[in-house]
Amino acid sequence: MQNASLTATDLVREAQSGDVHALGRVLAMHQADMRAVAFGILGHCPDAEDAVQEALLIVLRRIGDLRDPAALKPWLRAIVRTACLTQLRATRPVPVEEIEPLLLARLDRDPEGLLNHYVHRDWVWHALDELSPRLRLVTLLRHFTDVTSYEDIAQVCGIPVGTVRSRLSQARAKLSEALLATAGLPHDDMTAPIRRCRRQAEETMRAARDGSFGQALTDLCLPDVEVTMMKGTVTRGVDYLLGAMNRDLAAGVRQRNAGVVIGRDVVIWENQLLSPPDDPFHCPPTVVWVNHLVDGRVRKMRLFHPLPRREAPRPE
Repeated sequence: MQNASLTATDLVREAQSGDVHALGRVLAMHQADMRAVAFGILGHCPDAEDAVQEALLIVLRRIGDLRDPAALKPWLRAIVRTACLTQLRATRPVPVEEIEPLLLARLDRDPEGLLNHYVHRDWVWHALDELSPRLRLVTLLRHFTDVTSYEDIAQVCGIPVGTVRSRLSQARAKLSEALLATAGLPHDDMTAPIRRCRRQAEETMRAARDGSFGQALTDLCLPDVEVTMMKGTVTRGVDYLLGAMNRDLAAGVRQRNAGVVIGRDVVIWENQLLSPPDDPFHCPPTVVWVNHLVDGRVRKMRLFHPLPRREAPRPE
């Protein structure tokens, strides 16, 4: 049971040490002030609510980066203000890492590390499971992978950009509610499932290099798996994947898993594409595999090359 006499600074320290109930209390205590900042910039409108929910998700991931717990309030306000500016620049959504100067530390670009860095991870996965599959997918892409732009998410999901914006708005509101409602509940330990999925991604790429990629794909996918390629062409079965990998290997291209993000019914692999030394621009730097699962095997797969990430602006 949380000690009711804890000061606000004590609560922040508890939250930074991994106490999700304390973090839930911190977020609940400051929501009204965060909302007031957003309303002051954007007015009483859905964009202001979106900005608050976006800020809450950033705080959830970065609470450990707050160096002075006593400075929580201005830190939160700064994050909300930047989230509001993101809303004002809706024609080109600002990637999360552009908030770096306000967060006092470089954003961890290991997608798995965004959640694994703190024990809050299990709490987040529990809340994500409360979302519908459609809302969960756009949330995972936007917040936990390099597929951050609305345009890229739209291509991966096969939906208009406006639908991406709408789904993210719904997802942020529902996720924020779920996080606050479940902060004090026990959550399943996600360590084993995450490690299992990471190992499967690494072993599949190793099988490609060792000449057993066909068997690895058979183990990974259902026989009639639907594969959507980079240009949107759809095929069934693993023949395309096998042929494409063999062509890449013959050209000296290798794939190496750089991160895995998992949801209840989807696993996202972020792979580095390593071009041959004599042709360093042979292929894009990364490829994302979005794997939709049924009973643990891939039913639908989408392969996608994210746009190169822009460098975050440096403070003057």
